[in-house]
Amino acid sequence: VQLQASGGGLVQAGGSLRLSCATSGPTSRILSVGWFRQGAGKEREFVAAIQWNGASTNYADSVKGRFTISRGGAENTVYLQMNSLKVEDTAVYYCAADALVPPNRFADPAGLDYWGKGTQVTVSS
Repeated sequence: VQLQASGGGLVQAGGSLRLSCATSGPTSRILSVGWFRQGAGKEREFVAAIQWNGASTNYADSVKGRFTISRGGAENTVYLQMNSLKVEDTAVYYCAADALVPPNRFADPAGLDYWGKGTQVTVSS
C-alpha cells in the first residue's frame, strides 16, 4: 500500500485547508487510515483516524469540532478538512494506514503499517 499526502500550504489563522491522502496498491488490506502531525521540535502526534468503510472515526481533543476526516466514496482517498485553523496547528502532516488497528487505537504511531510523506501546513497569525 502506498500513501500520498497533499494539500498543505500557508493559511491565515481562522482559515481552512483540506488535506488529501491518496492510497494505491492493495487497499483491501487497509482497516484504518489516519493523520498525524509533527511540529518543529515536537513529537509526532495523532490528529484523526477513520475506518476504511467509514464506520467509525476518532479525533484528538485538540482538533475536535474543527477538523473532519472522511473518505471520498469510491475514491481511494481520505480527506482531512481543517477549519478554524490556529497557529499551533502548524506542522508537517502525515497520513498512515494499518491493516489491524481500528480508529480508536490509532493514536500510537509505533507499529503502523504504512506511511506517506508529509505535507507542510503553516498557519500565520
